[in-house]
Amino acid sequence: MKPAISIIRSSAGASPVAIALGLAVLAGLFLFPQFVQSPYALHIMILIFLSVIMGEAWNVIGGYTGQYSVGHAAYFGAGAYTTMILLQYKQISPWYGALAGIAVSLVVSLIIGSICFRLRGPYFVLASIAVAEIMRLSAMNLKDLTNGAEGILITEIPHLKFGDTLITDFLTKVPFYYIGLVIAIVTILVTWLMQNSKLGYYFQAIREDQDAAHSLGISLSLFKSSALAISAVFTSLAGSFYAIYIGFIDPPTVLALDISVQIVLICIIGGIGTIWGPVVGALVLVPLSEALRSNMIAQGIFKIGLASEESGVGIFLKEHLSHAHALIYGILVVVVILFMPDGVLGWAKKLAAKKGKE
Repeated sequence: MKPAISIIRSSAGASPVAIALGLAVLAGLFLFPQFVQSPYALHIMILIFLSVIMGEAWNVIGGYTGQYSVGHAAYFGAGAYTTMILLQYKQISPWYGALAGIAVSLVVSLIIGSICFRLRGPYFVLASIAVAEIMRLSAMNLKDLTNGAEGILITEIPHLKFGDTLITDFLTKVPFYYIGLVIAIVTILVTWLMQNSKLGYYFQAIREDQDAAHSLGISLSLFKSSALAISAVFTSLAGSFYAIYIGFIDPPTVLALDISVQIVLICIIGGIGTIWGPVVGALVLVPLSEALRSNMIAQGIFKIGLASEESGVGIFLKEHLSHAHALIYGILVVVVILFMPDGVLGWAKKLAAKKGKE
């Protein structure tokens, strides 16, 4: 219990400067839509919040418990499809649909945990991929329920009301911004509470040495399943929020392997097993992804004169760079693993400590 107590004390002993800075950032985020009216800027912020939620959720099972799932698209898709199916066929508000999605994801996580946690290392990774792929193929073939490859499209979101009082009509991106921000804050807070609790201590013990943890009386199956359940809840919530925000889902959009890989990359790049690692990872990956999609990187290369638009290299960059996100992600991961094994956050901490000694 001493390590857990020391963690709590160190977290509670944050400096007044750090607390003031955190409150200032939080206030700035809540005031952001009041000063920035650009829908594109709000869209980027919403995507960052989504990435933070997914990264923090995966971090519970992967970062703290050491179970590297590459099948989290299963829970993301379960939340998205449950919400959209209930809205399309039963006209159930998506806010209730999100709760149903959480319930479905919990059931799925318990089933997956009971089967896959018998495996370790790469076998568990492969099993998690297989589960997500099974769900993707099921969504493709259960056309009466999911519309198959055509997907599900909603043209209007029911207004959010409290009694007879209209809270919002969702005609702008601002309500989605605040919903994403609140869910992201809640996810970070839950991660912090988990890390500073006996539960988090058990998770980290399993991560460091499963056999040693088991010899100390820690139930591996129980706590692995608990970590997966917590992770599945917030991943499902992210999937439901994404579906409501975008208004369209299909199997390649919410159940593809790309989703699972991107979730893992958020934590690897930011820093696995840390509270702020997924936040840093989201701040790196989302702008990079958007810059690739909109060809901003290619335009930047042309502006600084590294290549001409009319040259063979320039034409190649314009035509292919926007589709090379997987290649860029791969290069980024290799660079991080080689030069920043603890992620960007860990590298920044080491750099600050080195400068402090000087």
